[in-house]
Amino acid sequence: MKIKKGDTILVIAGRDRGKTGKVTSVNPTQQTVKVSGINISKKHLRPKRGAAGGGITEVAVPLSISKVMFMCSHCNKPVRLGSKTTTAGNKERICRVCKSTV
Repeated sequence: MKIKKGDTILVIAGRDRGKTGKVTSVNPTQQTVKVSGINISKKHLRPKRGAAGGGITEVAVPLSISKVMFMCSHCNKPVRLGSKTTTAGNKERICRVCKSTV
């Protein structure tokens, strides 16, 4: 999975198409990401005895990884990510358009 927590992404499919946001969590086994302010759903909560009363809260629901693209900070475009190994043996993510390291 090439998208990580803290990356800026663009949604390319679904009802939030065209919106950008930061990734708050990643689930590699299910191939999903949670993005702040995107794919918000309403959850109905029952009143609990110890906590505050119930009500309707908004919760971020995970998006499929296939519905998002990485936004490159150098060229400001949605891009695919590649990888290359440095001379020290470290693996770096690179932008496929402008060839800069991410």
